[in-house]
Amino acid sequence: MQAIEKQDIQAYDTQDLILLFERCFAKTHQTKLIKGVDEPIYLPANANQPFHHVVFAHGFFASALHEIAHWLVAGSERRLLEDYGYWYAPDGRNAAQQAEFEQVEVAPQAMEWILSKACGRSFRLSLDNLNGEPTDSYHFAKSVHAQIAKYIERGLNDRASQFRDSLCKFYGTSRLLTLGDFHFEEIYRG
Repeated sequence: MQAIEKQDIQAYDTQDLILLFERCFAKTHQTKLIKGVDEPIYLPANANQPFHHVVFAHGFFASALHEIAHWLVAGSERRLLEDYGYWYAPDGRNAAQQAEFEQVEVAPQAMEWILSKACGRSFRLSLDNLNGEPTDSYHFAKSVHAQIAKYIERGLNDRASQFRDSLCKFYGTSRLLTLGDFHFEEIYRG
């Protein structure tokens, strides 16, 4: 495989993420990151597809980080299920559906924030419900920030640690993971 170097980065390129992810997980977890043209989805391997596919939306860098985060927090049983076996209601959710969405999104969005920092990028909390019932993101943001503290206190799982280290090395960011790097005001502006 051709080596990729930091000086080759012209912008945040999803191809870099694809190569880094493949380097970390193609052989050990038979999983590939795929640039999608439509909505994101996780597709486990099957008889016609020998690799698990983490498909991110529309070629967007932030979508790739978000879908990687979902994969990194999913346990081995969930990684055998399409979209990890989660329910998903599209944009236009009512308040109860939005609350359920946010509950499931706390861990992945906290992980995405960690990955974003490793890339030297800012993170934007996503409620993913532009056409739904208006809700205040304060409690969701607090939960995501609290999850960051748990990840730092307990340590990241092996896959998350490996991929974060790979991002830090590639983007030249600090490998030290401290709560002081994650400010609540970055994700909630009231």
